[in-house]
Amino acid sequence: MKNEYTISMGLTTVEARKRHDRFGPNELVPRKKENFLSKILHVLSEPMFLLLMAAAVIYFVLGKPRDGLIMLVFVVGIIGIEVVQEWKTDKTLNSLKQLFTPHVRVIRDGKETSILALELVPGDVMLIQEGVKIPADGIVIRQNDLCVDESSLTGEAQGVWKTEEEETTLSDDYWRKDYCYAGTLVTQGMAAVLIDKIGAATEYGKIGAMVAEAPKKTTPLQKQTRSLVRTCVIIAAALFVLVGIVTWRNIPGHTFSDRLTESILSGIALAMATIPEEFPVILTVFLSMGAWRLAKKKSLVRHLPSVETLGAVSVLCVDKTGTITMNQMVVQEVWAAHHDKSSLVHMMGLACETDAYDPMEKAMLSYCEKEGIPETHLFKGELLNEYTFTNELKMMGHIWYHDNEIIIAAKGSPESILPLCNLSSPEFLQAESRVQEMSAQGLRVIAIASAKPKDKSGIPDVITECELTLNGFVGLADPPRKSVKKDIESCAGAGIRTVMITGDNGITAAAIAKQIGMQSYDSIITGNMLENMDDAELREKVKTVSIFSRVLPEHKTRIVKAFKDNGEIVAMTGDGVNDASALKYADIGISMGGRGCEAAREAADLILMDDNFSTIVDTIKDGRRIFDNIRKAVGYVFAIHIPIAAASLLAPFLGIAPGCLLLLPLHVVLLELIIDPTCSIVLERQPPESDIMRRKPRNPKKKLLDAGLILKSILQGGAIFAASFGAYYTTLAGSPNHAPAGRSMGLAVIMLANLFLVQVNSSDHDYIFTTIKKIAKDHVMWAVNIFTLLGLIIILYSPLNEILKLAPLSAHQILTAFMLSAASVLWYEAVKLVWKVKIRMEK
Repeated sequence: MKNEYTISMGLTTVEARKRHDRFGPNELVPRKKENFLSKILHVLSEPMFLLLMAAAVIYFVLGKPRDGLIMLVFVVGIIGIEVVQEWKTDKTLNSLKQLFTPHVRVIRDGKETSILALELVPGDVMLIQEGVKIPADGIVIRQNDLCVDESSLTGEAQGVWKTEEEETTLSDDYWRKDYCYAGTLVTQGMAAVLIDKIGAATEYGKIGAMVAEAPKKTTPLQKQTRSLVRTCVIIAAALFVLVGIVTWRNIPGHTFSDRLTESILSGIALAMATIPEEFPVILTVFLSMGAWRLAKKKSLVRHLPSVETLGAVSVLCVDKTGTITMNQMVVQEVWAAHHDKSSLVHMMGLACETDAYDPMEKAMLSYCEKEGIPETHLFKGELLNEYTFTNELKMMGHIWYHDNEIIIAAKGSPESILPLCNLSSPEFLQAESRVQEMSAQGLRVIAIASAKPKDKSGIPDVITECELTLNGFVGLADPPRKSVKKDIESCAGAGIRTVMITGDNGITAAAIAKQIGMQSYDSIITGNMLENMDDAELREKVKTVSIFSRVLPEHKTRIVKAFKDNGEIVAMTGDGVNDASALKYADIGISMGGRGCEAAREAADLILMDDNFSTIVDTIKDGRRIFDNIRKAVGYVFAIHIPIAAASLLAPFLGIAPGCLLLLPLHVVLLELIIDPTCSIVLERQPPESDIMRRKPRNPKKKLLDAGLILKSILQGGAIFAASFGAYYTTLAGSPNHAPAGRSMGLAVIMLANLFLVQVNSSDHDYIFTTIKKIAKDHVMWAVNIFTLLGLIIILYSPLNEILKLAPLSAHQILTAFMLSAASVLWYEAVKLVWKVKIRMEK
């Protein structure tokens, strides 16, 4: 395979396309194609649709084919709505998956380019670096300090140092040192890998398809809705039997078959009205559409259930660099020991990577350029070796043969570098004082030191054995984002604590924290202090401390755990491979999409595409909006089902003949055609309420349908029932001949009240006029309202009224229905007024 191309050229686009056609996409399990028929069968298996089909069959058995056909038309209509909703949800979720599908760098047509990992083919030259999760098997053809965590395959926690193919000696070990495997993680270094196997052919793929997809877990919301629907189905079954028996006893003069079918139809109408089959739809549609709206705001949701957790976040743990600050490093100040600035700048440049990607190193090299020391001069020598940076040491070094001498150029945190320097006590104190002065200005201080061994034998094996000469300090500035201060205030108003966790110096972190208005900015816990704390002490400290500096990856996990043990809901940001554990442990892991590595993105629930703190705050706000709207929709469904169910339940007990009922199965289905789009389209689109970021975080243990919401829904539903059933019963006046007119009055009240109910319930606190003003330009909202009104006009004043057993209403009756429907709902505006007055009095 190597003979087919050179490493520098890679595959051509044409050849890559041919191989993709031959080998297929790089995925463990082929994607299943959506079956349209299976979606329809899934919908038909729901209890509601089984009842609808049963009602249609009974109408045909009764010799009423027209009624049966109408039922089937309505069934097809509702199935259409359900299937379209599922299709839209699937399309939304697939779009989201494509947005966070891993990318990989490869060489194609002689150029370095980024492609989807799915598009990798055997023969590609893949470029990997620290933080990348390797997507295919391949041979290491070039590497630099490459260390790979292969524990996902071998179970061995220790990293494997890789070698190039030419360096490998024969070994009996199955796992090769010159080979990289799919599913493993690069923890250090970089390499070029020749892809050998993809997809199911990889070692990862051979283990089994089970590793490709974790089992789906049921979320708390899903459990609550399923339990609620299951309870309602049981209640519906009991009421079905009860109403059937009562109806049977009310019509003793009918034949056996007529009594049986009429009793069953009465029971079916009530059962249909009692089952809130919209609940699962609400949950799926609201979460998926919420995730899509978040994606448009630069937040990619990897795990859909995490959307419901967003609104409950009470502690936000963030990194300083790039999240709070702009991640645009510039060298703002330098302090040269012995006033030798030229030597300081020279050693600073030599200590940087020759192919710098870290913003801090880029800033240093840019400063070297300004001082007349370009990269062409810095890196013209031979790089003999290097001391790799680690989180434990917090320093690194390069060993150069430069200008006919060996130079060790080191840089790192002052705490790590200074003990290695040959300083007298006064010099050490002077250096520490200078570090504090620069840190107090909010600068990130990096110490620069060097050594010049006489020959290669004088080069220590590890950097900690070096005897260095201090060249000085470099102060880098990374200014806070302009909007951060306002965002911190917004979080505080929403009851969310912002905590800074950084590897930077504590004084620097405190200076930035003071600039952005963080609370308790003068109280700091360092990594060394954390080492000497037990978990109980840490749990107490995190209640008041908001800055953690010089922390290691394991410290971040301990901090998150301490907050969670205190009952907090924690969101944690991170961008590196060493943040993965803390991201996974947090309730909401947030990875940086711009500078974040693949390991961090894999561990996260949410990916920020712009690495902006403001986006985190907006995401939390939208998470609260989504949960609010789910509750509103559930309350709405519960309320609107009450008048339908109560009418079907009460009529038989009042001795009303089956043919004179307010709602026949046909009318229940008709109302479902209105309720479904209302709850899943209209309420999902509701904007956030004005006080949404002035409330405390939601208690995650709080039930979706709590006592307060149940009481509100019962009162609202009861009022609509009283208005609709009262209008129907008054118009009926005990005469079967008035049944169509009475039914039209009751149905008109319910349909018009539905429009008012949506607007009133769009906000728990804002008045209906405020809600209407917010959605005045929303074309979808207007379309749904107009559709409902047109539907009412068509069923009352077209030939359909006879088919649906309705009668046209007079202008006076329509006006009466409108007034009754408004009164049955708008009373809740008075409740809002009382609530607002109470809040003002408490203040």
